[in-house]
Amino acid sequence: MKKYNLLVFVFSCIATTLFAQMPVEKGLKSINRLSAEAYIQFLADDELQGREAGQHGANLASSYIVSCLKVIGIPSLGEDYYQPFEAYRKERQRKGRLEVNPDSIAIIKKGVHQRYDMRNVLGMIPGKNSDEYVIVGAHFDHLGMDPMLHGDHIYNGADDNASGVSAVLQIAKAFVETGKQPERNVIFAFWDGEEKGLLGSKYFVQNCSFIKDIKGYLNFDMIGRNNKQEQPKHVVYFYTEANQSFGKWLREDIKKYNLQLEPDYRPWDKPLSGSDNASFASVGIPVIWYHTDGHPDYHLPSDESSRLNWDKIVEITKASFLNAWNLANEKDY
Repeated sequence: MKKYNLLVFVFSCIATTLFAQMPVEKGLKSINRLSAEAYIQFLADDELQGREAGQHGANLASSYIVSCLKVIGIPSLGEDYYQPFEAYRKERQRKGRLEVNPDSIAIIKKGVHQRYDMRNVLGMIPGKNSDEYVIVGAHFDHLGMDPMLHGDHIYNGADDNASGVSAVLQIAKAFVETGKQPERNVIFAFWDGEEKGLLGSKYFVQNCSFIKDIKGYLNFDMIGRNNKQEQPKHVVYFYTEANQSFGKWLREDIKKYNLQLEPDYRPWDKPLSGSDNASFASVGIPVIWYHTDGHPDYHLPSDESSRLNWDKIVEITKASFLNAWNLANEKDY
């Protein structure tokens, strides 16, 4: 009788462990190359005219992202998926950058100036704890067109940053596929105006009423190319140095799920950079940033989807889904 009870106990423990893993496994299974191709090839198509912030192509991209979130089943953060904002700078013959800070705008508006209308896209899965948030984000804008270029004049931005947008959309779907409500609210953010100065993420941070309740930010910017052809599994993994668990998570998940990645781990005391993670790090929010280094087509019309490493995009998306799952559910980090 004692032996029988022991067996029941053992099988019960095994079943409990397997059941606990099922939501994550379901999420991982939903991440695939076909979805990555669908998202990226649309966003990097010539019809989107290079997705320049404030222009038709970027607006079309944001509308497409909203439609994807609706199909996936991600509600909007507020009453609307869009977070519109304005950016200003001096007349183009005068030196000056685009600004979203109200004090800077007030000064610029006193003279001849430019105005850009942009919009972020924000969706959210409500968590059990409605007072804490994590954000998974990527910028969707790029450099637009240059009609004076001979030949290809569209900056399609397949790697920069249609690849990052595809990861956020697949992670959003993976969260839904788990069938489990996360502990924290999970915001899926798509930033406009990054190429013009991190404008969308800056505006969000400046105007976020719950900024002190954001527990972490996961960023993507260019995750689809090989810096060196002999290193097809290479990815740079930046993270806030004070949060050592961020490095531990990825090491353990690569081993556990046999992910085909060879990360360059780069803990960073103050992860301020030329990507949207800087907007969050500047106010003390822990960040994780995936990036696959530069390549010869960076900021050129030749940044086309035909040059992407699709396997790498899928593996990074899987790894980062696991990061996001930990951010949303781990109590301490």
